[in-house]
Amino acid sequence: MSAPRSTAKPLELAPVRPAFDFLESKIRVPSLRPGSVSRTALVNRLRVTTAEAVATVVAPAGYGKTTLLAQWAERDSRRFAWVALDERDNDPIVLLRHIAAALEVDEPVEERLVNALEKPGSSIWTRALPRLAQELAHRGPIVLVLDDFNLLRTRASLEAVAALVEDEAEGSMLVIAGRTPPRLPLAGLRAGGRLLELGVSDLAMTKREAEMLLRQSGVRLGEEQTAELVEQCEGWPAALYLAALSIRDGSAEGLEPAPLSGDDRYLADYFHAEYLARLRPGPLRFLRRTSVLERMSGPLCDAMLDDEGSAHELKKIERANLFLLPLDTRREWYRYHHLFRDLLQRELVEHEPELVPVLHGRAADWFEDHGDYESALEHASAAGDLDRAARLLTTLALPLYYSGRLTTLEGWLARFERAGLLERYPAIAVQGCRIHALRGRSDDAERWLGAATRGRFRGTLPDGTQTIAPWVSTARAWLCRDGAAQMLADAEMAGRGLAEGSNWRPAALVAQGAAVFLLGDPDRADALLAEAVTAAGEVGATETHVVALGERALIAGERDDHEAEDSLLDELHELVETAAVDAQLARSVDCATTARSMLRHGRWNEARSALNAGRELSPFLGAVPWLGVQVRLELARGFVTVRDAEAGQELLDGALDLLARVPGLDALGAKAEELQRELDEAPEQEGVHLAGLTRAELRLLPLLATHLSFREIAEQLFVSRNTIKTQAISVYRKLGVSSRSEAVAEAQRLGLGEHLRVVVTNDR
Repeated sequence: MSAPRSTAKPLELAPVRPAFDFLESKIRVPSLRPGSVSRTALVNRLRVTTAEAVATVVAPAGYGKTTLLAQWAERDSRRFAWVALDERDNDPIVLLRHIAAALEVDEPVEERLVNALEKPGSSIWTRALPRLAQELAHRGPIVLVLDDFNLLRTRASLEAVAALVEDEAEGSMLVIAGRTPPRLPLAGLRAGGRLLELGVSDLAMTKREAEMLLRQSGVRLGEEQTAELVEQCEGWPAALYLAALSIRDGSAEGLEPAPLSGDDRYLADYFHAEYLARLRPGPLRFLRRTSVLERMSGPLCDAMLDDEGSAHELKKIERANLFLLPLDTRREWYRYHHLFRDLLQRELVEHEPELVPVLHGRAADWFEDHGDYESALEHASAAGDLDRAARLLTTLALPLYYSGRLTTLEGWLARFERAGLLERYPAIAVQGCRIHALRGRSDDAERWLGAATRGRFRGTLPDGTQTIAPWVSTARAWLCRDGAAQMLADAEMAGRGLAEGSNWRPAALVAQGAAVFLLGDPDRADALLAEAVTAAGEVGATETHVVALGERALIAGERDDHEAEDSLLDELHELVETAAVDAQLARSVDCATTARSMLRHGRWNEARSALNAGRELSPFLGAVPWLGVQVRLELARGFVTVRDAEAGQELLDGALDLLARVPGLDALGAKAEELQRELDEAPEQEGVHLAGLTRAELRLLPLLATHLSFREIAEQLFVSRNTIKTQAISVYRKLGVSSRSEAVAEAQRLGLGEHLRVVVTNDR
């Protein structure tokens, strides 16, 4: 084999990948192989399941879970949506996109769902997930199959599936197939008789089914021999099939097969002794070496093996039924059965360990040349090529972030958190700092910025910038640990060094404009922020775009230019609704500006909702102190307006704490002192008894006074109907009543009438 080629390449921006980027095989019911043994009894059992909301099919590899479900789909009158899960579905937005794509197989999904998934908005929980649940409800009755569920491990993706179960329409069903029991809250469904569970004992083949499998594999055994083989294999379909292959490929008929137990190590020994050992050296080498690939094609294998003819070899392997599964109808892409691939990888490490990094490196070359930077990153990491992995992650970080794939990105960033790696790769460290700051993680942002400052970088960054210093200066300006004057100096230094069109330029302009505003020059600040708005829109820097609009709206408000303020806020809110905004800072800006606008227009109920949402986000505002103080002061002023002095004081105390830690924010300090005087002069609220109600229950209470149904209230508060029902029952219990009307009357008696009048007035 030739030596691996050099991996040194200039950094470049990763292309934006389509929102619904998937292989056809992921979202279609698998085709049944000719001669598949019919699992009639199990299929009929599944066909009559109508009361159950969820079915689990759990067993080790080789128990025919996928085949069984495909047979069921072929014979059931209900519509089926199928998703074959893989590692990337551990990012919840990827998982939801694949489910939507599966629904598209029958008919197009609603455009609003497509928009929510392409640009998840403030959170997948408030837009994408509810809309997908509605789409599933409208399709009912429907069976949604999530195959290979054991590959789903992240809490976010598991919670997304649990939410779909909670909102499932009557008559529809979620089917979970995997090797291990799903980590989902299914106890309630089990107790209510709404859970069907199929396990190893259910999926084990009967003697009759085993006879059919052997016969269709070209093997005929006597009744007693078949019974012994079934007992040895414990009904495991894969083991029976492997035994049939062994007999068919040369064992004397009637020879008792080696005993099988289902243990992975024993199965590997069986594979090797009874099948792989019979292969010629060339095909065996091909199998071992291509096992480093999760998915493979002829051209990819040719490049990785530095050879030709791989497409032909793959077709030969498929015809030999050697555990190679096609991933598309054109037979261009394949994957090995997971269990078979595991065995081949162990074989490769045992026989050719020196080739493992070489093969991964060549796979990384091929994927990078073909624009699949994410797969290239996986192989570079497996090859131990940290330099290339860092370069690829630097290229991918912001595109992944702006596309809403936070789970994927943060998983990759975590791999570089080992001692010394952040200093070694400062471009990774400074991007991690930026993302930690936007998500409100103050300590992490500081730590990663420190590593970036200590590190050294040579080369050209993905945005064309020639040195790491402008990136570091931008991040330092946002973290603003030395006051507004130093913030301005850092931002100006960054602006001078950033390449034209850099996706870091909008952040530098926002920091510069905000610093100028804090230093008392609103006209110049507004001009800089307007430039930031334009630049952010051009590169898709959503959070920066939101902050720039919020700052401009704040300046317009202080000038009493309410027409300009409203126009800017309309633009801001539309951006939040349509773009992938998930950072706590950007969401808090949206809440604060929404509350400000609603209060000015007398829409008190909507203002309270925005204020409460902003208050819940306030713990995440410490990473960017200048913005954190601004948002807290706006929210506190809003609570003063709605006569909630306690909430206002809480937020003001948080702002004062930030100001005490960061010198040089005198303008914000003066505003905080003014607001403190207002709070000190505010009259005490007397006679108000909250009856032990939680914040969520107090938020629900005024809506009980309206004509809205529980479902409509749930939609307004972005929670499930069951959540509203549970909260209402708790309110009734605490108030000692049994109906909505009685709850409203008792709230009036206890002095909570002000909360009720806000909503009732709006409804009229």
